[in-house]
Amino acid sequence: MKPQTSEQNGSIPQNGDACAADAASVDVEAAAAIPTAASAGAVVSVLGAKNSQQLKLEMLNMGNGNGHEKCTFHHDLELDHKPPTREALLPDMARSYRLLLGGLGENPDRQGLIKTPERAAKAMLYFTKGYDQCLEDVLNGAVFDEDHDEMVVVKDIEMFSMCEHHLVPFYGKVSIGYLPCNKILGLSKLARIVEIFSRRLQVQERLTKQIAVAVTQAVQPAGVAVVVEGVHMCMVMRGVQKINSKTVTSTMLGVFRDDHKTREEFLNLVNSK
Repeated sequence: MKPQTSEQNGSIPQNGDACAADAASVDVEAAAAIPTAASAGAVVSVLGAKNSQQLKLEMLNMGNGNGHEKCTFHHDLELDHKPPTREALLPDMARSYRLLLGGLGENPDRQGLIKTPERAAKAMLYFTKGYDQCLEDVLNGAVFDEDHDEMVVVKDIEMFSMCEHHLVPFYGKVSIGYLPCNKILGLSKLARIVEIFSRRLQVQERLTKQIAVAVTQAVQPAGVAVVVEGVHMCMVMRGVQKINSKTVTSTMLGVFRDDHKTREEFLNLVNSK
């Protein structure tokens, strides 16, 4: 026998084993109409452990108007935003790659392809690991006070990225120069900044600008210059198929934009052998 709700006070009487046996049949919408966390707790005690946390979160969100109504990720009762780790996405990504193989006319169950969907999913997570990184974590305090105001250049930093238009790689090299204002950056951090933004779905133009802005944020220099030279597989393997073509982009900020002599010095250093 299903428990009956009271229309007078909106409460749900507890009927011992009968309530526990038929917990799944309780009207969730009626329960969600209860606005307070205390009422939510009372209803949860009736519904049993199976769906208690999920229902309580729904009532807390819907009833209190606390701004979390559209939140996707709630993994505890404190309403912390905890999206799944990227590794938790692997099963869904692997299933997608399996469907892709089937769509290409392949047999995903043949020996050479059985583990391909999982391998491809892991590879894609690695190719796009920059989404898990931020400037503060990469710098890790490696900004130093130094009375130095001459140009610092690190050139030919290897770069690998993924074209967001075709999901195929592009690769090349990055050269970065900046004019310090009493702060310098650990040299390896320039390469790590390149990694943050190149290991994402990208276009080369945006990548160049993001690197320059990140260096500016890191040490507030008088100016930053970035030149990126890339080979795009979407031009080499498909389309026009021009295997010797290269794309060069640059971003000049501060004195590198305003002073042609400073800009020329940087370009001469980058182009020298």
